[in-house]
Amino acid sequence: MYICLCHGVTDTQIENAVDNGLETMKQLKDELKVASQCGKCCQCTKKVLNRKLMQIAEAQPSVA
Repeated sequence: MYICLCHGVTDTQIENAVDNGLETMKQLKDELKVASQCGKCCQCTKKVLNRKLMQIAEAQPSVA
């Protein structure tokens, strides 16, 4: 699904960027240009970012 129409960025591209080590909105903005023009995609981008970060955190083995 397209998240940023201004730059044609999809949720899959955001998820792949997070898989490759990006962890902040600033990093996504610098790399994918998401939320850098009109800003209407900012909230949705944050949701995709946070969801993916939670998936990664939940997949990590807990250290006891």
